[in-house]
Amino acid sequence: MKKTVVLYPGILASHFVPMMQLADALQEEGYDVAVAVIDITMERDTAFAAAVDRAASSKPSVAFHTLSRIRDPPAVIDGAQVLLWYFEVVRRYNERLHDFICCSMDVASVHALVVDLGSVDALDVAKKLGIPVYTFYPTSASTLAVFLQLPSIRAQGQPSFRELGDAHLIFHGVPRMPASHLIPEMLEDPESEVYKVMMSKFRKNLEADGILVNTFASLEARAVGALRDPGFLPGSKCTTPPVYCVGPLVVGSGETREKHECIAWLDEQPDRSVVFLCFGILGEVKHSEEQLKEIAVGLEKSGHRFLWVVRAPAHSVRDRLFDPHADPDLDALLPEGFLERSKGRGLVVKLWAPQVDVLHHKATGMFVTHCGWNSVLEGITAGVPMLCWPLYSEQKMNKVFMVDEAGVGVEVVGWRQGLVRSEEVEAKVRLMMEPVEGEQLRARVAAHKEAAAMAWKDGGSSRSAFGQFLSDAAHQGTGKTPA
Repeated sequence: MKKTVVLYPGILASHFVPMMQLADALQEEGYDVAVAVIDITMERDTAFAAAVDRAASSKPSVAFHTLSRIRDPPAVIDGAQVLLWYFEVVRRYNERLHDFICCSMDVASVHALVVDLGSVDALDVAKKLGIPVYTFYPTSASTLAVFLQLPSIRAQGQPSFRELGDAHLIFHGVPRMPASHLIPEMLEDPESEVYKVMMSKFRKNLEADGILVNTFASLEARAVGALRDPGFLPGSKCTTPPVYCVGPLVVGSGETREKHECIAWLDEQPDRSVVFLCFGILGEVKHSEEQLKEIAVGLEKSGHRFLWVVRAPAHSVRDRLFDPHADPDLDALLPEGFLERSKGRGLVVKLWAPQVDVLHHKATGMFVTHCGWNSVLEGITAGVPMLCWPLYSEQKMNKVFMVDEAGVGVEVVGWRQGLVRSEEVEAKVRLMMEPVEGEQLRARVAAHKEAAAMAWKDGGSSRSAFGQFLSDAAHQGTGKTPA
């Protein structure tokens, strides 16, 4: 009987896309793949809905199933509370997921359930059905190591992480990190609901049969070694489940159906001469009009060629999630005459560019990034050094790893004060594009690029880890019966 792996992605495009790369790997190994998707009743032009539509149309052999809507879904809230809304939505869909697996397929044929890191409440569904269950982390192993240690690193009555400010925290397997670099929810009052819920989700991961991480072993050898250390969580009653490094799970270059205008423009530029700036779908939540103007001035003064993806500033994360396609008025957002003065030397693109194709283009010399993990892996697999400008979520933590551990990037420091001045933009672009610093960075990234390419070849670390996951899941499922 052919086995099926059920994938249960989160409701963020940045989490969904790498899980679909995992679907491809599973099918290559001969497994059927079913994807259970939450319908969160948002408008159909959101980034998540668009990502689901693209995947469904491009993967006809994958069975996509939209779970029936829950009654009276909770209203969307903003700020730190948005994760509470997220977790509540996922929790209330547990019954729908259970019914889908029981009614739409033979439970005995389910090899494993793989759930997104934000959907760990679904572990309870798998346990009830006797199905091996794994958490999928589209983030770094270093981030995972921090998350698993957070519940035990601060004792009751000690200063909160917010009160510690820039004081450094010591984590096993991860570089020293300022407390201020933790995800925003950890900087809330320890007595707040969002803080307590986040801590409970971190602990919940320990109930999984294993954790799949979108990284490769040599890139994060220190963190991976720590996660596999039996003494990783001293004093804890729980042990860390097996961790499988199965990355890099990234979209390949050349998968864009039509040639974007920016690729034709890059074709006309000299090799490694273009600065590429792209800050993700939520980037402009943090980028005010003042910040956009500072970037423009810095780019102009640097004298280097550039390709810049610009979105209209948003007032909140909620605005960007629900209206990601607001058309930016470039003439109003950028300095007067900037577009005319930079014509030929620079190209400003509204809303979106085929990032993977741009990074792999021979004309691209550096990448100014928000340090989202998908973007980091895309930069590494393309061999492009990065200017690190973290904005939200775990990106500050990624920045620490990129700069202090892997050595694949340089940090802009103005983000810590809330505004990166044009002078720093100019100076950092010049630094990274000049021969000495640029070549040193490029050499380090090139080494990781080569290792990434080897990871999924026969005998490579990620392919071996993936095979071990499938073998372990088969063993976990042996003899189990639904409760």
